[in-house]
Amino acid sequence: MKICVFGAGAVGGHFAAQLAAAGHEVSVIARGAHLAAIRANGMVLLKDERRIVGRVRATDRPAELGAVDIVLATLKATALGALAQGIGPLLGPETAVVFAQNGIPWWYAQGLAGRPAAPDLSALDPGGALAKAVPAKHVAGGVIYSANEVVAPGTVRNDAPQRNMLILGEPDDRPSARLQALSAALEAADVRAPIETDIRRSIWAKLRINLASSSLGVITEETVRDTMADPALAALRDRVQAEAKAIAAAHGVSLEGAPLPPAHVPGGPAHKTSMLQDYELGRPLEIDAILMAPLWFARAAGMQAPNLEAVVSIAAHKARGRKLY
Repeated sequence: MKICVFGAGAVGGHFAAQLAAAGHEVSVIARGAHLAAIRANGMVLLKDERRIVGRVRATDRPAELGAVDIVLATLKATALGALAQGIGPLLGPETAVVFAQNGIPWWYAQGLAGRPAAPDLSALDPGGALAKAVPAKHVAGGVIYSANEVVAPGTVRNDAPQRNMLILGEPDDRPSARLQALSAALEAADVRAPIETDIRRSIWAKLRINLASSSLGVITEETVRDTMADPALAALRDRVQAEAKAIAAAHGVSLEGAPLPPAHVPGGPAHKTSMLQDYELGRPLEIDAILMAPLWFARAAGMQAPNLEAVVSIAAHKARGRKLY
């Protein structure tokens, strides 16, 4: 397959290296020192005891690449404006753009039938730039379970390889030949890629986890394991997760049966959440997509979510204090 990874950072770099090493024609959109290193040495992935090198075509100018079969959009929600500006040349008549991100996606209301209407999500796509750049027929959903870190320009380390998974699904949940083909390519490249029959179920199942770990991570500035070692914070996490499950149910989404990776070791993972990593590095935080959007859904359903309101308010306050939100 001809695949472009738009945003070859920690997660995108992982997928690009695996897919290229498996023989696919992979290009990546990157920038700066990361781009220079990929051009010089390939996309390097450190996984278990292996050093996987994916020979990819790397550029910061999508117009150089032309149309592809699949765009894996692995930018964080705060950086999607760059995709809206540059994705046009990558789109052919049948190109699928898989938005593989955390939180509520900007396209959530597309194909939403038989369920309560979504709240106003325009803050996730300011000015409608993404909707204009990526027509609905190209949009596909993705939910990521994969812990990665850029450890040097052009080099990504994958933690907990047994948990790597990219769940795929169409916005209207229809069977999809294009996603079946991508799933097969990912599985052959050592990335689990189940096809969801209800993509919003998996969006909320992952979000239920991220809501607590991301907010508490920023508040405590500790790893997930260290935070959960405090019984009071562990209990708070459980209450936040219960509220998230109830909010999803109020919008017609049951989390039962959602594909999940193997459980973490007892006590939780000994790594910092991606939101905390961004906080420490001074990068914009995905506050709206991961933390605020579930509150918008709660308010639209007339629900109270006091624990979620509290932790989100504190995390957002800290982010504003560093001008990261």
